[in-house]
Formats: sequence, C-alpha cells, structure tokens
Amino acid sequence: MLAAGAALATLALAPAAQAADGAPKSRLTTHVLDTYNGRPGGGMRIDFLKRDGERYVLDKTVSTNAEGRVDTPLLPVEGAAAIGRYQLVFHVAEYFATNGAEQSNPPFLDKVTLEFAIFEAEEHYHVPLLCSPWSYTTYRGS
Repeated sequence: MLAAGAALATLALAPAAQAADGAPKSRLTTHVLDTYNGRPGGGMRIDFLKRDGERYVLDKTVSTNAEGRVDTPLLPVEGAAAIGRYQLVFHVAEYFATNGAEQSNPPFLDKVTLEFAIFEAEEHYHVPLLCSPWSYTTYRGS
C-alpha cells in the first residue's frame, strides 16, 4: 500500500510533457516544491534567461501556479534550436516573505540561479526546485 502511494505521488509530480495532440508542450519545464510549508510553491517568480555569447539575456519572467508549475512553455522550440545554455532564476526570498516564513535579514537565500545546458535536441528537460528559506535542491527530471 505504501509503495502504491509513493508511485501515485511520483506520477502526480511528473511534468506533463505532451499536449493532447501528442506534440511536446515545451523542451523545458520546471516546478517548485516548498519544503518549508510542505506544499507546491505557487506564486514564485522565475526569470528564464538564454545565453547569448558571453552573457545571459532575459527571455521572460513567469510565476508558478497553485500547483507550483508554470502555465506557459518556457522553451517552446524543438530540435537543434533548443540546444544551448540557460538559466532559471527563482526568487526564493520574495516567495517566502509573501508566504510568511521567518527569514534572516538579509535573507540567507535571496535568488537561486540554476545554470544548465540543453544538449539533446529531442529530449524533454525538467528542472524542478525544492526549497526552504535556508536550502534548495534540484535535479534533471524527465
């Protein structure tokens, strides 16, 4: 029974990688889990940047929905055009201040910047953030 519950929890956290017509929604998805409050990180601001030469350029700023996910594709392009270096900047201190978490002044974690590469043209990349006011972890999901 416990194993079945764990399997359901894993499925619930898996990104929706395809639209109803079978086409990829995005080459890149993310979500936020608030480990301090034990819930999805709804309402967190995230900056998405693409590397252009030696610098990163802001592509868009989004916010997570009530499930801690982003409603719009971060990277809707497919194939070789998606290959490159990217950043996701999660506004962690702002999120926890809005949600009433006690933080140091200045906050221990302000923004969490994840730099990563998309290196396979046909793969889907999922880059989640699990965070509290004092810690974070990430991984490459599927």
